[in-house]
Amino acid sequence: MTTTSNFRNAIKKAKSQALVGPNVISNALPFVGGGLVLTAVGVYGGLGVLRSNPSIFMPTFIGAMILELILFFVVRGIAERANNSTALPLLAIYSLLSGYTLSGIVYVALGTAGVGMNGIGIAALGCGVTFVVARNIGSNLGDEDGLALTKTVQLGMIALLAVLVLQLVLSFFGVFTPSWLEIGISGIGVLLFAGASVVDFYILPRAYRDEQYLSAALSMYLTYINLFVFILRLLIAINSRD
Repeated sequence: MTTTSNFRNAIKKAKSQALVGPNVISNALPFVGGGLVLTAVGVYGGLGVLRSNPSIFMPTFIGAMILELILFFVVRGIAERANNSTALPLLAIYSLLSGYTLSGIVYVALGTAGVGMNGIGIAALGCGVTFVVARNIGSNLGDEDGLALTKTVQLGMIALLAVLVLQLVLSFFGVFTPSWLEIGISGIGVLLFAGASVVDFYILPRAYRDEQYLSAALSMYLTYINLFVFILRLLIAINSRD
């Protein structure tokens, strides 16, 4: 969602209450779908590495994470200038790398009793249902409600990011999150990114012009990828209780 990238600029534009890109979401949707397909290809490749040569997965995973982070800022900057011919191939590479880094949690899900392929299907279906509901709600939000929801989700995202960073730091010292707390964190993540999907349909047409459709596509892509991840995390946590 926009709050994960240029939230302040988006809010500033949204306060004008004018749609600067009434068709930006419809223009972006094919590229969101294409990005998700490429992500699935990246996941498939990552799973292949994990199964055939697991010793090289972690080094390549770290390299992919670093390159993915760099590409995010590069693609975002180029896409915001509406230089779509340059941004598009970079966005495709970003989607593949994102899939590769997601293969780790997908691998865990496949190996967790009670999750498996059914759980992955549930996560994907949950994203699809969220999209349909969010489009209906977000496209019809009034300005007061839209801005209030956006600010609420922003604050929640900041808190969630702080918790995730703390989890990562503690894991380096061998301290891992208890199952009950992981369920809570994952559940909150699902709710926040479901809210973010609603926010996207309100704020993106107010933040981006129609020709900036790849910026909108990147924002929506991140929302649904993160929603998918947190649904999977929640399913894994529920089925791995102590």
